[in-house]
Amino acid sequence: MSFKIVTDSSSDMFKLNDIPFEVTPLKIVTDYTEYVDDGNLDVGSMVNDLLKYRGKSSSSCPNTNEWLQAFGDSQFIFCITITGTLSGSYNAACVAKQLYEEQHPDRKVFVINSLSTGPEMKLIIEKIRELILLGLTYEDICKEIDLYQNKTGLIFVLESMKNLANNGRVSHIAAKAAGLLGIRVVGKASSKGDLQPLDKPRGEQKAFLCVINHMQEEGFCGGKVRIAHCQNPQFAQQLRQVLVQKFKEIDIEIYSCGGLCSFYAEKDGILLGFEK
Repeated sequence: MSFKIVTDSSSDMFKLNDIPFEVTPLKIVTDYTEYVDDGNLDVGSMVNDLLKYRGKSSSSCPNTNEWLQAFGDSQFIFCITITGTLSGSYNAACVAKQLYEEQHPDRKVFVINSLSTGPEMKLIIEKIRELILLGLTYEDICKEIDLYQNKTGLIFVLESMKNLANNGRVSHIAAKAAGLLGIRVVGKASSKGDLQPLDKPRGEQKAFLCVINHMQEEGFCGGKVRIAHCQNPQFAQQLRQVLVQKFKEIDIEIYSCGGLCSFYAEKDGILLGFEK
């Protein structure tokens, strides 16, 4: 059987071993520049540019044709998108799935609304890869991924929510405290796929405690953790140390956010995906 995994760039993944894999880029748009989140983007320069920029900025999702091109000619395709609650990427992928299956009745596309972004999407992609390599059928993989999605979560720690508020992803009231006097906003991706602020701790130690408390409330007791940071490796490493000390069996990876996640997490932001 011919399998392929396709995702949009909010997953922060641009390579995958052993399985055909393709990414459709999202874009960050200002009055002067369009940043294409295609794996070649200089994310650090973009983040620094946006810190100085005072105009309007927004993001745009892949269109239906871009998804169709990414599907290629594989028989069975798994397509994972950023939350459909906050982006049109999922809807565009669903339209592409319908067109693709009409054109190729012997092929199937499973479109997965992650209800999240970044590292939680990465966990889902890793699980699909694992199931493919185990030799499961397309139908069985679809069933397993439906179940697995209920066992993953996303926690965020942000020092600024300006871009999220300006693009309608959170309210301006919720965003107002972030960055004031060392305050961070800790929150999660809700079951509806929106961003839910939970706490406003001041200082790193309180932020660490908030993250761990909310992970445990969601059911984490060990397993995979994926931490994506926007120019904040020190916080990510310190968080890793706290988690390793707290939980015996834990599999942690740390990496830098791609363009889209950096745009919304902003400088020093942290996104943490975990298994429940």
